[in-house]
Formats: sequence, structure tokens, C-alpha cells
Amino acid sequence: MPRIKDLIIDTILSVKTQLNPNKRKHVFELFGYDFLIDEDFRVWLIEVNTNPYFGIANEYIADLLPKMIDDFTRLVVDPIYPPKFVDSERENLFELL
Repeated sequence: MPRIKDLIIDTILSVKTQLNPNKRKHVFELFGYDFLIDEDFRVWLIEVNTNPYFGIANEYIADLLPKMIDDFTRLVVDPIYPPKFVDSERENLFELL
């Protein structure tokens, strides 16, 4: 995971001058990262998508996708517009880099 995080940070830094060129406040974007882990457990970045696929390909994705969207919202929207009711039963498994 540390290598994956480093690769994500490197890709964002490489285009940071092109992100939010109008300097708008409270702007966010969700990127889709595709990685490959080889037989020596080296991590390779395959591609970064600015429009990730949100289709439900299998049961794992059907379970993961709603949680990911909820956690994403908690990270980027809730600090600006705090919710009236907080559902704290499930831990947020995503990290804001």
C-alpha cells in the first residue's frame, strides 16, 4: 500500500497545475487507478481514469461501490456541509491523500 499511495501522489503532483485552473473552492474529483502487482510483488501503475466505471460487474463490486461513494462523500462533502445525522456504525476504509 505505501507504494500505491506514492504512485497516486506522484500522478496528482504531475498534473497539479492543470487541476482546478479557475481556483474554485470546494472542488473535488474522483479518479480511478488501475494497478498491477507482478509475481515479485512489485506494483505497476497501468492507467488513471478521470471517469471511472461505476457499473456492477460482480457481487464484490455491488457491495463495495455504495460504501465507496458513501465514504467519499464523508471525506469531501461532510466537512463543508455537516450532516444532521451521522452513521458511525461502519469505519471509513478510504483515505484522503
